Amino acid sequence: MRYYVRSFPTVFTKASGELLWDEDSKSYIDFFSGAGALNYGHNNPLLKDKLVEYILSDGVVHGLDMATSAKRDFIDAFERIILRPRNMSYRLQFTGPTGSNAVEAALKLARKVKGRSNIISFTNGFHGVSIGALAATGNEHFRRAAGVSLGDVTFMPFDGYFGANIDTIGYLERMLEDRSSGVDLPAAAIVETIQGEGGVNVASRKWLRDLERCCRNHDMLLIVDEIQVGCGRTGHFFSFEEAGIQPDIITMSKSLSGYGLPLSLVLLRPALDRWHPGEHNGTFRGNNLAFVAGKCALLNFWRDDGLVDTVARKEAVIDQWFREFTGKNPRLGLKMRGRGLIQGLSLATIEGLDVAALRKTRDINLHRNVARRAFGNGLIIETAGADDNVLKVLPSLFIEEKMLRKGLTILEECIKQEIAAASLERTSRQSATSKALPEPMHG
Repeated sequence: MRYYVRSFPTVFTKASGELLWDEDSKSYIDFFSGAGALNYGHNNPLLKDKLVEYILSDGVVHGLDMATSAKRDFIDAFERIILRPRNMSYRLQFTGPTGSNAVEAALKLARKVKGRSNIISFTNGFHGVSIGALAATGNEHFRRAAGVSLGDVTFMPFDGYFGANIDTIGYLERMLEDRSSGVDLPAAAIVETIQGEGGVNVASRKWLRDLERCCRNHDMLLIVDEIQVGCGRTGHFFSFEEAGIQPDIITMSKSLSGYGLPLSLVLLRPALDRWHPGEHNGTFRGNNLAFVAGKCALLNFWRDDGLVDTVARKEAVIDQWFREFTGKNPRLGLKMRGRGLIQGLSLATIEGLDVAALRKTRDINLHRNVARRAFGNGLIIETAGADDNVLKVLPSLFIEEKMLRKGLTILEECIKQEIAAASLERTSRQSATSKALPEPMHG
């Protein structure tokens, strides 16, 4: 069952901002941010003060879906600060506490509204590990743990899956138009604008607009999964804002509470609210402590574009570091993709050696080795992608620039050290192979 503790094998005791400390008082720069649940950093002081104040006042902590002042205040702030300025009209449904719970509710509602079972999902997508959400998740590692068949989902190629010159929405359109394609008319399509777990694969604005048009043409709902890349991770509050699309349903979780407290939300167009009372329920539908922290985050961080500008400035720091690193190491097949403060770094070649081939022939995962080495040097970073072939840079939106640069320097040194180790191993193996060859015969 243990997963992240295998990658970060220590006992953590304290956290503040972009830093964690273990029981040996060693500090770590956090490029992981609770898998995206800590966009505003660890123990943000503004949020912490409001939480402590609420607890000391004996505020309601657990209330199922009953009305509480904390819930009302969060809804009011979300409507006033997020939805109205963007001319967005949605009803808010608080589901169980995880992102997977929000996805389950969204898929269930789409099927109920449209009266169809099929859902379109995309290659390398990740939407959760409960059965409905897992059916829409592509990764074999997660799917094979289900224990049951995973159906009623048709996978289509994500943007760029076949390369830059293949129009994958055109492919989807053709499959839907052809009544002999074998694809049942779907109730909805579910998509991440940036596939975090899938390897930081970024959908272009045009691709997202074409997907929206496809959904409208075929009477399908468009569900956008904002669970990891929402709440400012890409700069704007919603990652899809720059594309100018209007999803029918939006799923949110992770940093919605602002403090790492569990809270999940489904935004749905009012016409889609076909639930009967209690038809989709759960004991933990709305964490009042999360409402308090979430409201505080909205009031303090989203009243203007200050945070948007902050994310853009720090994205520029990462871009500059990458350009300088690749400029100094032109023979490395180093690539970076992402938006805002979710960036994926991958190595394709080492001095002409194919990294994927290296793993296949000798079971060496270079990216995972870099992450392990980084942890030993005081940097927490995880890998992503089907083969763990991407290093995911996911720091707090509030990380100090000097700490961001320090973390990137650690990452750079660890990449260099791992490349040197891999090159040394290759040389050693080549030498051993050469010595094992028989002596040439002389006539």
